[in-house]
Amino acid sequence: MFARVRHLVRKEFLQMLRDPRMRVVLLGVPVIQMTVMAFALTTDVTDILCAVVDRNHSVLSRQLIADFTASGYFRFRAVTENEVAPLLDRGEIRAALLIPEDFSQKLLAGHDAEIQLITDGSDSNSTAIIDGYAQTITESFNQAWLQQNLQQKGITTPPLMVTCASRSWFNVNQESRLYFVPALLGVMLFIFSILLPSIGIVREKEIGTIEQVMVTPVGRMDFVLGKILPYLVTSYLTMTIMLTVAMLIFGVRVVGSAVLLYCLTGIYLFGNMGLALVISASAKTQQQALLTSFLVMMPSVLLSGFMFPIHNMPEPVQVATWLNPMRWYLEILRGIILRGVGVKILWPQIAAQTTLTTAFLTLAVSRFQKTLQ
Repeated sequence: MFARVRHLVRKEFLQMLRDPRMRVVLLGVPVIQMTVMAFALTTDVTDILCAVVDRNHSVLSRQLIADFTASGYFRFRAVTENEVAPLLDRGEIRAALLIPEDFSQKLLAGHDAEIQLITDGSDSNSTAIIDGYAQTITESFNQAWLQQNLQQKGITTPPLMVTCASRSWFNVNQESRLYFVPALLGVMLFIFSILLPSIGIVREKEIGTIEQVMVTPVGRMDFVLGKILPYLVTSYLTMTIMLTVAMLIFGVRVVGSAVLLYCLTGIYLFGNMGLALVISASAKTQQQALLTSFLVMMPSVLLSGFMFPIHNMPEPVQVATWLNPMRWYLEILRGIILRGVGVKILWPQIAAQTTLTTAFLTLAVSRFQKTLQ
């Protein structure tokens, strides 16, 4: 019995490793992905680009801003008050610090002075961390101010002189479900539109019907569209059901245009299915196609901004995420569903998504041509 098992094991190893691509997939890709993700995946929130509106322009207000900057968490950009809303809508800043005109006057007079921190609530996890940073820095500023100016007056337990009032836009109560549920919709659509179409062409090879297609007048683009459209229709149906559940059960509301959301989802799905057909045309068996799909899906999900903020990742990894269609779609989803913005704000994400879709579909048609040869 052991001899038979030994021969079977040897046969399986030979069959598994004789394909050079399979050796790379089994031994190389997991190591590379683990190394990249170990650098990229972090829950720390750093390098927070924050707008500052300093209407006081005093030594004390500049000292407060310097304390925020010295913490190592914040980078400030001086703007006017009218610029704050557009910058938050476009996602160019993650927070805005507003210092009132009478900030220093109130402090010098011994009264409480309030500053305001406006955060982008579309990322509830990061928002809570940013609020915590701001409160800690404000308390540190208070302690330094009190030690410098009040202890000499014999006040042992003085009140805090500066209070930081936090206000979260787009998600006032910082409910995590309003952040994660729309993102889950994008993740599920990605998995559905990659996994099922990826076995489309290779299934034709295995059951022998690809030869019948080869002798028909069906063109390459016709074949690709014929493979994509059925999955596109079912993906839209799945999306509608998921969106309905999100609205009825989890209280998600589409603040922006639902029509725009559905149109841009079509671009996203076309690109995903084009990528799936590239995988399918390159694989020899359904097993290879499915394994390759899983290896594509995992880094795509983890490097999409779904769980870990992209701006906290190393610069090379951030550049690599430009090739990830899920990254752009999640930004579109949050922009339409949470922020209520339109094409005027989302055009960079739309342009990137459209470019990737065009590239994937072109490559799918090209790979199908090689299959026929």
